[in-house]
Amino acid sequence: MKLPTLRLFPLLLMLALALLTFWLEQIVRVDAGPHPSRQRHDPDYVVERMNLVRYGADGGVESTLAAAKMIHYLDDDSTELIAPRVVQSKPNEPRVTVTAQRGTLSQDGEEVFLYDDVLLVRDGTAGSPEAQMRTSFLHVVRARSLVRTDQDIVINEEGRMLSGRGMEYYNDSRQVFLRDRVRGRFEPKKKEQATK
Repeated sequence: MKLPTLRLFPLLLMLALALLTFWLEQIVRVDAGPHPSRQRHDPDYVVERMNLVRYGADGGVESTLAAAKMIHYLDDDSTELIAPRVVQSKPNEPRVTVTAQRGTLSQDGEEVFLYDDVLLVRDGTAGSPEAQMRTSFLHVVRARSLVRTDQDIVINEEGRMLSGRGMEYYNDSRQVFLRDRVRGRFEPKKKEQATK
């Protein structure tokens, strides 16, 4: 059985139009690029007075991350922090509090990058006094109890001061590694006067 040419013509025309439509859609989609909202660096959400708490396996608070403002950007999935404050309070480690003017947060939330007037305060324990570290940049890796910088840093403890460029500090072992231009000042311990 043969189909007459007149009956086949509308089917061929519809097929040609469908192929043309598909081809035009592909061209437009390639030329348009990403959606305009992904081309601008505009925030997709802002959180005022943010407070993020991380708990350990025993249910105790291990760390908190607070900020006056958190701003998230959709185009590059970045997160900015205004006036961030990080507190690490893991068991068997001295509490560490870090503040700065601004910061950024890694996509998985494990790492915090702090900038401008960064101050780290490690609480004193029975065996060591309180310590303060000041720098312009600090990278905090919360899961590893690690803070590090490639900038100048000054470390003050009671009776001693260290400075240098580049540092790694492990809070769990209380080890500090200074990388370059290290200087220190140590005051002798004062002897207690004998009571009469």
